[in-house]
Amino acid sequence: MAEITASAIKDLRERTGAGMMDCKRALVENEGNVEAAVDWLRKKGLAAAAKKSGRIASEGLVGAAIDDTTGTAGAVVEINAETDFVARNEMFQNLVQKTALIAAKQEYTADSLKAAPFPGESPTVGEEITRLIAVIGENMNLRRVVRLSVSQGHISSYVHNSVAPNLGKIGVLVALESTGDKTKLAELGKRIAMHVAAANPQALTIEELDSASLERERTIIAEQARASGRPEDVIEKMVVGRLRKFYEEVVLMEQTFIIDSKTKIREMLETASKELNAPVHLKAYVRYALGEGIEKAETDFAAEVQAQAGITG
Repeated sequence: MAEITASAIKDLRERTGAGMMDCKRALVENEGNVEAAVDWLRKKGLAAAAKKSGRIASEGLVGAAIDDTTGTAGAVVEINAETDFVARNEMFQNLVQKTALIAAKQEYTADSLKAAPFPGESPTVGEEITRLIAVIGENMNLRRVVRLSVSQGHISSYVHNSVAPNLGKIGVLVALESTGDKTKLAELGKRIAMHVAAANPQALTIEELDSASLERERTIIAEQARASGRPEDVIEKMVVGRLRKFYEEVVLMEQTFIIDSKTKIREMLETASKELNAPVHLKAYVRYALGEGIEKAETDFAAEVQAQAGITG
């Protein structure tokens, strides 16, 4: 039998919202496999939902920038620090703003961006980060960067929970490809970017959904239906219906615009194409949330799990 640790129970509890002892039982039943335990809890109806494992466990800022010379390229960067206090520091904000602008000009990885020339006291982005670590006294890290571009059209950005222009905790880019009026494309892109920030879609289209995740969802829906004792032909119809609802929840083009609660995103694009007398194609989007996917140590909670579950960690 696999050893069931306090940290595994903690992880499962945070992801599913299930009770502590149910989480322990799920792990025991699935030999310590957390992913299998998530599915087990969902099938038993004990999980509130399959929550994302990404949590804000690191502070800092997400910055977004558009290349003003063309409007056809933009970038989002995430630079982390140890405390939220640093996000309000003007020197740190200047670092993130300038780094995002640099990234909007050409394609970079996080590592190559650190070597890019920096317009300030330091010759490169990486050296400026090192300088600020010494000045501010906190560890910092350029964690990630992404750039979107279109041959013609517009890149729009939106930053949520902003502490300064284009700096905040959630940064979104939306790439619209079209020969239509750029001002109207920019407005449409901004509205879609605001939606993405709030709705957090998993994929742009149904076809782009991760096949393993989709099959996993299909299996869970089918087993939930079988548990109700319905015949197989009815189960298949239930699976189709629930998958349609699943698409509407996680696929951007199938989602309902969060501001008016009635128009699908694909319908907004169809309407815009008619109004601009030119096809409008949503080529891509990106959404960065500060610290997502980074785990923070919570020893007090682990101790609580150990005490209540009677296990060692």
